[in-house]
Amino acid sequence: MSRLPIRVRLTAAFAAAMLIVLAATGLFVYLRLESDLDETVTGALTSRAAAVASTHDAAAGAIGEPEESFAQLLDSRGRVIDRAGGPRWPVLSQAELRRARGGQRLLIERYVPGVDGTPRLLARRAGDDVVVVGQSLGDRDETLSGLVTSFAVGGPIAVLVASLLGYGLATAGLRPVEAMRRRAREVSLGGGEERLPLPAAHDEIRRLGETLNEMLERLSGSFERERRFAADASHELRTPVAVIKTELEGALRAGRDDPGLAAAAEECDRLAQLAEDLLVVARSGEGELPLRREPVDAAELLGHVRERFAERAARAGRALRVEGSGRLDADPLRLEQAVGNLVDNALRHGGGEIVLHAAPGELSVSDAGSGFAPEFAPRAFERFARDDGARTRGGTGLGLSIVRTIAEAHGGSAEIVPGAGATVRISLRAISGPGPSLAGQSTTEVES
Repeated sequence: MSRLPIRVRLTAAFAAAMLIVLAATGLFVYLRLESDLDETVTGALTSRAAAVASTHDAAAGAIGEPEESFAQLLDSRGRVIDRAGGPRWPVLSQAELRRARGGQRLLIERYVPGVDGTPRLLARRAGDDVVVVGQSLGDRDETLSGLVTSFAVGGPIAVLVASLLGYGLATAGLRPVEAMRRRAREVSLGGGEERLPLPAAHDEIRRLGETLNEMLERLSGSFERERRFAADASHELRTPVAVIKTELEGALRAGRDDPGLAAAAEECDRLAQLAEDLLVVARSGEGELPLRREPVDAAELLGHVRERFAERAARAGRALRVEGSGRLDADPLRLEQAVGNLVDNALRHGGGEIVLHAAPGELSVSDAGSGFAPEFAPRAFERFARDDGARTRGGTGLGLSIVRTIAEAHGGSAEIVPGAGATVRISLRAISGPGPSLAGQSTTEVES
């Protein structure tokens, strides 16, 4: 029952209450009508017995059909001295006769041959004799039976109609809640002053909506402070990291073959990438991720990414290969950042050769490593999502999230392609017409 929708539960409760009320009302009406009919029959018998007693004529106590009404006048020995309808023998036993002759008025219901149904008998003393009048209770029983039939037929119909009305009222009463639910599904903390709609009535539902709106305001304020912090931190990190990286690269070019300097330069790359990722997260949260769309040669863009990571791949003993061609309508800097994140992931978490593939409307990066863990793949594009291996290898959990953010900002999508190794595909809007391939070839390769 608790799993049913609230409007169904309200309707069921309303129907149960209606059924109880109808049953109680029917029982009350039945008992009341039965009492009234009994009083009417008893009153008629009393009047007829009085008429027979005053006239000593049984015909005065028989009204209607002989099968429904009769009267007897009995002597002190219980013999029938006069009758109108009914049986020829006395209907009272000797004990009942003695009680009636003693002045007691008797009301008896028993079967009497020749009378329809079960009659009611009234016996009273009339001088030295006893008057007995009887009336069939068939009409009374038929009236009560008709009442029961009416409740049995009309009751379920009334409950059904009341249930439908109750369901409609419950639906109307919960309509403001449904409106708030639909609006809450669309609310984004970074979407501006988005609040839940409030009903016009100042009732409990409105107070609930006001409370939820206050909560949204607090959450929005907290989210805005964190977003500004991420943007400020990324801006502050970019300059010192760039300076440190320049100094380290200068030392490496000067011939200082120090593994510590190479590792420090690689960490600077990671910090610079993290600063860029944080800035993208902050701007995308504000809905202001800037894009400068232009026709982009996909093979040329992938070649730039390959050159950017060539030295790092050589140090890791990994091969980078670019293949395919195509033209896209995109922001080349943002797209290069997205592909760079994929290559960084492949170098950090993958294995074997890394292939950067271009095709009309899509770019993909794949490697020959173990691929995404089955339990991690469904949430790989969430912010700060990392599998257990990434935690030990220094991942931040922002790379794939940035890839999806940039793809969606272009109106495209990012997805993991099932198969051997790890392949991530970015789908964007293609531009018809071939563009020049990198160095006039569709496939280039850099190896260690």
